[in-house]
Amino acid sequence: MRIGELSRRTGVPVPTIKYYVREGLLPAGELTSPNQASYGDAHERRLRLIRALLDVGGLKVAAIGDVLAAVDDPSKSVHKVLGVASDLLVQRYPEVEPDEALETAREQVADLVARREWQDVDDCPAMEALAGALATLHRIGHGDFSEVLDAYADAAEGVARADLDFVATKASLDGVVERVIVGTVLGEAMLAALRHLAHVDRSSRMYGSAAGHPSK
Repeated sequence: MRIGELSRRTGVPVPTIKYYVREGLLPAGELTSPNQASYGDAHERRLRLIRALLDVGGLKVAAIGDVLAAVDDPSKSVHKVLGVASDLLVQRYPEVEPDEALETAREQVADLVARREWQDVDDCPAMEALAGALATLHRIGHGDFSEVLDAYADAAEGVARADLDFVATKASLDGVVERVIVGTVLGEAMLAALRHLAHVDRSSRMYGSAAGHPSK
């Protein structure tokens, strides 16, 4: 297909497609004449992945380049490629000087990981993100909230299993990575909404009219 058709099929403007080619994010089309190039399904899949990383994942061009380099590296397993992509989506918090709360939180995270026998997570930025959240709970006097950590971990394992079992149905690696990016970002929004709905239901059953008490 010509670049105009590629643009129509993906919704990406022609100048933007040319920019992605110049930046090395998208392979150049096959020249059919000095001023014309042909693009195929692989270009369309790659463009959709780039847009998912940019628009949904919020990644910068340099970070997108890192993900695509991993996708194109034949020595990297699917697990490693997904690790590169998902690690870039983890929220980073400003670095703080270690204190007792943070050290305690890091110990709790390490204990959780060891207890649940989670694999290949030692260098994952989510370890420090989780420790940072727990440390904040300790600092504001709600450290006992960590008592529900295993319940949260149970739920997270179920979500991860559902996510990856679903994306495994995609044939191409580009498609798998795109689904993980979209699923991770928009899945967070879905989970937040579902959690809120479940909170309302649980509160109603425990404290509201469903529990035999008058609603306020």
